[in-house]
Amino acid sequence: MARRVYQVWKGNNRFFLGGRLMFGPDIRSLFITIFLIVTPVVFFCIYVVRHLLHKFPGYDSGYAILVVAIVYTFYVLVLLFLTSARDPGIVPRAPHPPEPEDIPEATVVAEGGGQTPRLRFPRTKDVVVNGVLVKIKYCDTCMIYRPPRCSHCSICDNCVERFDHHCPWVGQCIGKRNYIFFFMFVSSATLLCIYVFAMSALYIKFLMNDDDKTVWGAMKQSPASVILMAYSFICVWFVGGLTVFHSYLISTNQTTYENFRYRSENRVNPYNLGAVRNFREILCTKIPASKTDFRAKVERDASRHVVDIPSNTDYQDDPGNFRTKIGADVETGGTSTGEHDMELESKDELQSQLKNGHDIGLDIKDGSQDAYQEAFTRALGMPLHVDASDTRSGAHPRQSSWGRKSESWEISPDLLAMDSAARESGRFNGRNIQPERVNK
Repeated sequence: MARRVYQVWKGNNRFFLGGRLMFGPDIRSLFITIFLIVTPVVFFCIYVVRHLLHKFPGYDSGYAILVVAIVYTFYVLVLLFLTSARDPGIVPRAPHPPEPEDIPEATVVAEGGGQTPRLRFPRTKDVVVNGVLVKIKYCDTCMIYRPPRCSHCSICDNCVERFDHHCPWVGQCIGKRNYIFFFMFVSSATLLCIYVFAMSALYIKFLMNDDDKTVWGAMKQSPASVILMAYSFICVWFVGGLTVFHSYLISTNQTTYENFRYRSENRVNPYNLGAVRNFREILCTKIPASKTDFRAKVERDASRHVVDIPSNTDYQDDPGNFRTKIGADVETGGTSTGEHDMELESKDELQSQLKNGHDIGLDIKDGSQDAYQEAFTRALGMPLHVDASDTRSGAHPRQSSWGRKSESWEISPDLLAMDSAARESGRFNGRNIQPERVNK
């Protein structure tokens, strides 16, 4: 049965209802936020609103306070859910690094030790946004050049468009597709705190008028009102401060990440279109569709053979790393799976011959070093590295592991012993096959 995208997702997100709901890795903090909202509202309805139901000229007009408290709290929770349970604007990962012909600036660097040259991509590229030159960076993890205003969240392990920040209170990244819900959530939570504070203070006022008590006397009669007022006062500084700060960010068309990172650089903001147009762009623009269909089916064979490309910009095609090369070829549409299976079978057959001490049939007509390398490469399926110093000097501690018999070459007992030790240590498991050097 074919698996779905959310089941093989490489980020740290948590999925529910078959990939329909997408949360961040710290989803448990969401329940703490819900508790901090619902609990004081329940106490407010029990210890304050219940006494205000009949305190107004219309006998039952006080029920409006109860209805507003319940409905508005539900509205705040819906905004919290819409912020936390959706794709914040994730940019899909690339299946492989960019092709060299697509990146003219890519360079080939050769490292010491005679290793295979590596392809190195430039860390940044320049793009023009509204007439201003902006640098975009290469993401090692996602293997893409991030679009402008995109950043990689280290908690969710995803690149997010118009990345603002990762909010621990909602357990999700805040980006292009959920920023409006986040702003509406914090602003609505601010109004809820003000509402609870005001109604609790109103109840204290009614107690003072009914019994001709002082403020302290009324507060002693209703300690729940005092606690709710103090709690609301503290919370309004938190969510109210966020509301004011994000209102400023919207008016200047900045993100939290940009504001903190580039504040000291006095850079020109290419995205600032004026306060009115900025608010219109953020609050009145249609939310774009997700770039990833998390419920789409993934081919079973592809999901089985796909391997992780190392998380750096250096891509090395190491012929010794046989199985990693197979996974990369399958992923990038290289050699067919059937050809890989044949190569694996030939390797298994060769290992069996080595184990049993059979002649592997390296037919060498001349005794040159190139002939040795070519014959061994045909048999093993990988290059044989021969040091010239080893073949010419008799002072090398190792003796010849090969013997001539009827113009063919066999594996001598000392090489078989070394082969057994190598197989026990995992050298012939397809990861790092390094043949023994040959001495003439």
